[in-house]
Amino acid sequence: MKFSDQVIEWIESDRDRMQALELASTLGLNDWCLAAGFVRNLIWDKLHNKEVLTPLNDIDLIYFDSAVMDENADLDYEARLKAVSRFPWSVKNQARMHVRNNDQPYVSTADSMSYWVEVETAVGATFVKGKGVRLVAPFGLEANFNHTITLNSKRPKPNDFKERVLEKEWCDLWPNLKVVS
Repeated sequence: MKFSDQVIEWIESDRDRMQALELASTLGLNDWCLAAGFVRNLIWDKLHNKEVLTPLNDIDLIYFDSAVMDENADLDYEARLKAVSRFPWSVKNQARMHVRNNDQPYVSTADSMSYWVEVETAVGATFVKGKGVRLVAPFGLEANFNHTITLNSKRPKPNDFKERVLEKEWCDLWPNLKVVS
């Protein structure tokens, strides 16, 4: 089975993740996905044979819409989602995130993800009713299945990387992970 097929199967069998995807899809956002820990943590949990999945401490809904650059739009989307669910939503339009990250302007959600600090974090899932779950993974999924946490060469900030690895306690939560910087 291909990595992508396995991850989609895991997502589709997770009631909370499917509910979050279905709720996010109702916003009708352009080029969106639920990213970072939403998919990454599920993969690591499954590879570590965890019977109880790591709780979703936040759900990163990212999208790309250069016509809507006001941060208040993100806050409105968050409020709409929080009004109909118990999930801890965080919504960010990637069309403006290049400014915060001091990068060249991004051209899509996948492009913005390709600048994230860790390769394994740059993975997301989107959902279209009638078509199902689709993955967004600019680096593919091999690193996620290699039990690694890898510094992204497009974001060569080793101090930020080390800080995130320690702060997030990934090696404690998933002890088979190896840090690759």
